[in-house]
Amino acid sequence: MRATRTRHIVAAAGAALAITGLLAGCTAGDTGGNTQPTNNTDNEGSGEKVVIGFSGPAADHGWLGAINSAAIAEAGKFDDVELKVAEGTDDANLQISQIETFINDKVDAIVLLPTDGAALTDVAIKAMQAGIPVINVDREFSSPFAARVTVLGDNYGMGVSAGTLICEQFGGKSGTVVAEIAGIDSLPLTQDRSQGFADALDDCGLKVNNRVAANFTVAGGEAAASQLLAAAPKIDALWNHDDDQGVGVMAALDAAGRDEMFMVGGAGSRNAMEMIKADDTVLKATVIYPSTQAADGIRLARLVAQGKSMADLVEVDVPSRIVLYAPVVTKANVEAYLPTAFAS
Repeated sequence: MRATRTRHIVAAAGAALAITGLLAGCTAGDTGGNTQPTNNTDNEGSGEKVVIGFSGPAADHGWLGAINSAAIAEAGKFDDVELKVAEGTDDANLQISQIETFINDKVDAIVLLPTDGAALTDVAIKAMQAGIPVINVDREFSSPFAARVTVLGDNYGMGVSAGTLICEQFGGKSGTVVAEIAGIDSLPLTQDRSQGFADALDDCGLKVNNRVAANFTVAGGEAAASQLLAAAPKIDALWNHDDDQGVGVMAALDAAGRDEMFMVGGAGSRNAMEMIKADDTVLKATVIYPSTQAADGIRLARLVAQGKSMADLVEVDVPSRIVLYAPVVTKANVEAYLPTAFAS
């Protein structure tokens, strides 16, 4: 029932916005059209001091560690930002108490990567009702009232990007065997990645022939890859969802002497990019899932708290939803992405 109500809320909100837009359009026509707003002309310059609370995950994974460190580093670039950092955690109840502390401290904004979006929804709504804008990162809440801005990576787009690259390499070649090493199958993000991959492959007549799931860890990647290799004596193309578990995947490939395939990684770790740059392994590309999401959240929280908008948009307010791109990194463009790569 919650999902149904949410869809109705979103639809109603969209209708209201459309009506508002029509009325605003009439007014704009009377005054000669839109002009550039003045609240986005000096976003980098020092402004009103704001206090931002940040609660992120336990750094037990290279990507998650990079999320936290990038957020802290980004806040340090601004002399008008005071960042209060809660201890990283995978405990939803602890994270709820952290947000309640931020509310009691009356921070100006909260950047939150929830350990569980549904579990953190109510406390995020509480913060919003207290007049504290919440910037939701990576894992969505279950209500549109829980966040002022949502910043997401594109999990479905990751699958599409990986599948499109494999189509470019093997599309139209009969007998092509495609394998997939997913993350945790119970997670919606894994399901989205796999669906995007399948959809992209279908466009060029390919399909996933062999699939296993790991758990985003090195050990899990090695175990899953060993299982896959035993079941598939031939693999032409392999997509591994996550470069951290990819360390284990590569170890299993090396141990089995399997070097016949074209491998694509996922997330965008530094060690994966270094291998792509060297061009001496089966790993030929990786698909970015930005570890800059919380850093982007810090920037957006600052703008929202200061009443500013994004400098490259005419829109007067910061958008409510931002989905980051999932580009493919190959030897041809790896230098451009190395500066934002994370360490596995």
